[in-house]
Amino acid sequence: MKINVEVECTPEEARRVMGLPDFTPVHEKYIATLLDSMDGTLKPEMLEAVMRSWAPMGEASMKFWQKLFESGGRPG
Repeated sequence: MKINVEVECTPEEARRVMGLPDFTPVHEKYIATLLDSMDGTLKPEMLEAVMRSWAPMGEASMKFWQKLFESGGRPG
């Protein structure tokens, strides 16, 4: 027997139904921090410290972000 159930909802509604936390304020703060760093109002050292605290894989993840920023987001 096979049963298919289709649920039509927004991502916000799905998040609430599954009981996942709302990270919207964290995301907005992160984006604001990145924009401030691009405007030159934030020192690169401060951004590096923030990225280190958020990096789930420690040094390997930090090196990935560093290479990404140095390449200007270009692949390769």
